[in-house]
Amino acid sequence: MRYDPEVAHLMLAPLGPDRHTGAMAKQLDYHTIREIFERFHYAEPEPKGELEHVNVYTLVVAVALSAQATDAGVNKATRGLFKIADTPQKMLDLGLEGVTEHIKTIGLFRQKAKNVIKMSQILVDDYDGEVPNSRAALQSLPGVGRKTANVVLNMWWKQPAQAVDTHIFRIGNRTGICPGKDVDAVERAIEDHIPADYQLHAHHWMILHGRYVCVARKPKCAACLIRDLCMFEDKNL
Repeated sequence: MRYDPEVAHLMLAPLGPDRHTGAMAKQLDYHTIREIFERFHYAEPEPKGELEHVNVYTLVVAVALSAQATDAGVNKATRGLFKIADTPQKMLDLGLEGVTEHIKTIGLFRQKAKNVIKMSQILVDDYDGEVPNSRAALQSLPGVGRKTANVVLNMWWKQPAQAVDTHIFRIGNRTGICPGKDVDAVERAIEDHIPADYQLHAHHWMILHGRYVCVARKPKCAACLIRDLCMFEDKNL
């Protein structure tokens, strides 16, 4: 199995994946999950990803660069990069040293720069400079794992693909929305239990909730709009 930096750090989490409680909540029922997502929808009808991009190619690059890095850090690094290299050929023209210089503030930047160049070369050689829109084809690109592929399929092509990051992994198990011992199990739980009419935006609602409210160490339960439905026992009220 190919090493995937997007999810490797999640595999270090203990079973019962809320590492701050040691407990995995039981799966919530249909009616409770529907109520949760009705509230998410009411609060933010059209949630958006926070990675900046100008086209599907720059979206793929940005998401690949975000592995084990913050969206804010990636955005800071790519604003200048995408102004001069917003296509695979322009990225190749910039070259490895140029890419490396632009993204040197991001973790693992040397390997990520190599992947961006390799990815761009494959897109030029095998796909006429276009980004393919199947998960398998996307995952064949250097630096692109299942999470990156799912983000791109969801954000650009509006497929209900579920990208499980550390925030979703945490709140899925903490709340009972989509518990699972690993990222694959959480992804399946999202697909199996979240109503179809909320699937398109499900992962964005959960990412934003995990990033700003249901944070890892001191969740902001007093400000949480689903605290009465959540299975988390040690609420911080």
